[in-house]
Amino acid sequence: MSMHLPDPVYLTRKKLLLHDTFLLSIMAILAACGLIYEYLLSHYAGRILGAVETAIYTMIGLMIVSMGLGSFAARVVRDVFTAFAWLEGIIATIGITCILMIGGLVALTTLLPQIIADTFLLPPDLLPAGGILLDLRRLALVSPYLFGFVLGFLIGMEIPLIARIRESLHGEHLVHNTGTIYGIDYIGAGVGAVIWVSVMLSMDITRAAVWTALANLFAGLIFLWRYWQRIKFPVGLLMLHALLLLLAIAIEKKGEAWSASMTNMLYRDEVVFDRNTNYQHLTVTRRLVANRQQSILGFYINGRLQFSSNDEHIYHSMLVYPAMAVAEYKKKILIVGGGDGLALRDVLRWNPQEVRLIDLDKAVIDFFSGRQAASTDNRISEIEGDRASLPAFQQALLALNGHAFADPRVTVQYGDAFIEIDTLLGNGEIYDVIIVDLPDPSHPDLNRLYTVNFYARLNQLLAGGGAMSVQSTSPYHARKAFLSIGSTIKAAGFNHVEQYRENIPSFGEWGWTIATKQGKSARQRIAELPELPVDDGWTSLGLLRAAFEFPAGFHDGISGVKINTLGSQRIYQYHHQAWQQQQGVYLRPLPAGETD
Repeated sequence: MSMHLPDPVYLTRKKLLLHDTFLLSIMAILAACGLIYEYLLSHYAGRILGAVETAIYTMIGLMIVSMGLGSFAARVVRDVFTAFAWLEGIIATIGITCILMIGGLVALTTLLPQIIADTFLLPPDLLPAGGILLDLRRLALVSPYLFGFVLGFLIGMEIPLIARIRESLHGEHLVHNTGTIYGIDYIGAGVGAVIWVSVMLSMDITRAAVWTALANLFAGLIFLWRYWQRIKFPVGLLMLHALLLLLAIAIEKKGEAWSASMTNMLYRDEVVFDRNTNYQHLTVTRRLVANRQQSILGFYINGRLQFSSNDEHIYHSMLVYPAMAVAEYKKKILIVGGGDGLALRDVLRWNPQEVRLIDLDKAVIDFFSGRQAASTDNRISEIEGDRASLPAFQQALLALNGHAFADPRVTVQYGDAFIEIDTLLGNGEIYDVIIVDLPDPSHPDLNRLYTVNFYARLNQLLAGGGAMSVQSTSPYHARKAFLSIGSTIKAAGFNHVEQYRENIPSFGEWGWTIATKQGKSARQRIAELPELPVDDGWTSLGLLRAAFEFPAGFHDGISGVKINTLGSQRIYQYHHQAWQQQQGVYLRPLPAGETD
């Protein structure tokens, strides 16, 4: 019997197993990093553009395409060990710096017109804004996508290179090579998603980018150490990793402050608080006004203004007052949304016996109830002792909502309103008034809360003599979405459905929908009121009656505006298209039978 001696070029089975374990572990780490990079850039793009939902889908789609292109590009690489080692160094470099670079570009293009005006002593009304300045501004706003494309392209090269490295070590073509690597890649991406949701989603985005890049850097260093002899210019690569490690430490310590300074440029006013929760991004701004004792505070979610302290009373009066005024009884009230407590404040003026508020994000409720304090480093922590230790801007917000969450008649129910409504139905709950204070239908998930299904279940919760009011977006900026909300509520079985509007300086013209089940319509009941039941300091009978009037021709073509059913995404599409047209993104021909 002859004994076959292994070729010295090839490795033993045991060593091959060690190499495979090593390489596949690196691939899993890199897959997790790649997915987190997608989420990081998506959320930061949404924060800059004010459209988190669109940015997420665009970024993920763009990065998938660029990863495919990167996979093709990997074919031209000859020295796979050197290419992979340097590839990880480059990806880590971009990962560590991308958020600050994007923020810096946006800040620079925001400040540049003012710098030019100050240099040439131009008056405020002649601030330069067009030409190359406009082009630079647009470039800065799309820079997250440029970074996403580059990162995706480089990440796409990883799997083909790892596959070729494995075959190089084995000295033969591996039948299941691609399947093995892709399997590890999918598992690693799944781990990355868990890390993002459970840890990084509520972390400062600059710090999250640094920790992700550090994992990338660690994988690159281990690869460099293991295959040092096969890599060209390993000393230079080691020096690059050392510099990146120092840079990562510096950004981890100072990056949040630097990022906050740049974020200030995205808002007209000073940013005093900026934080991610598990569900959304929160920002509070402050504007100091001469001859005014209190500053003006603005509250933003995902870059979109939710209220401004100087005129929020208009919005909330128009949301709450009509429904409370026309309802037969006002003892038991349900508020859907309204985590800032401002609608709750106005409801409590009517002296109800109990109020239930449903909101998804506990962090928002805790912030606006003072149960958690916003510290100067943009973190929220449980307070200890006297709420007087809260920062001044948070105390001002609590004063604005009248400390409504501290009222013993108020019960807060946390969860997705689409699901929580079923709990109330199962318990046989009935409410005299329902106030729906939800964000605009700017996300497919929010679209569910504007469907016939959702409103029909709210109809079952409403008492016969009760009334329901619904925030219904802007009839001026999103006319079809506004009309569709009214038609959808009507299709849910309410007897009378009417819409009304009012101008809010911070938003422009805004609209609401009011629905009743029995008897006269809300408009008829308001017309018959001899006087206002409650003085909220803003509302008047004349104002309420006039709010139901719309310009001539406003309702023309309403038959072509469709109702919103589960799965149709109709109101989301109406709102999304209106937003794009307002931003000048595109103008499209309207489908046959639909008018704007």
